[in-house]
Amino acid sequence: MTDPLDTPLDTTSDRRPGGRTARIRAQVLDAVRAELTESGHEGLTMEAVATRAGVHRATVYRRWRDVGGLIVDVIDAAGEMGWRPPDTGSLRGDLTALNQEIQESLVVQPSFALALMAASFHSEQAARAQTRLWTDRYAQCEILVERAVARGELPARHTDARGLLIAATAPLYHQLVLLRADPDPRLPERAAKAAVLAAAGGAFSVPREEGE
Repeated sequence: MTDPLDTPLDTTSDRRPGGRTARIRAQVLDAVRAELTESGHEGLTMEAVATRAGVHRATVYRRWRDVGGLIVDVIDAAGEMGWRPPDTGSLRGDLTALNQEIQESLVVQPSFALALMAASFHSEQAARAQTRLWTDRYAQCEILVERAVARGELPARHTDARGLLIAATAPLYHQLVLLRADPDPRLPERAAKAAVLAAAGGAFSVPREEGE
């Protein structure tokens, strides 16, 4: 799904008593994104984040304690953003749009998505936070499958939505992250089409009792 992690945190709803705390958090997390993208995990320091954010470093240490805490909060902030799955009117269109968003987030230079993936290997706390985030994102995207079933695009039998979504999006990560290959503008649609054909043929159908 789309990478929401490099989107600035929206603090418009925090303009009330206590809003200063929200603004400081937004400044710090924006600084973390910038530092992590530019320097990677190895170059990410509390001091650099405080300087870039224009916040006293004591404040950063008091609230986030260490670099791992900063990364976790960046990930948690992504879960607070109002991202919505595509709704194009067809499963193939939805999955293609989803894959296009993924590809864009991975090929932009420098890629915050890639920097954060690398950083999560250095912190068990961050790894758990990232797993939670993407588990939630896949859960959000299950509505794509529900719509497709309602439209009659998929078999009436219970469909493993998570399995279908992983199959549709995995080629993007394999091509761009594991193989580090050049982006293929045809891949988002091709991967979506393959997943839809497999799903329509029952590849992701499971007995009702297993899917409950």
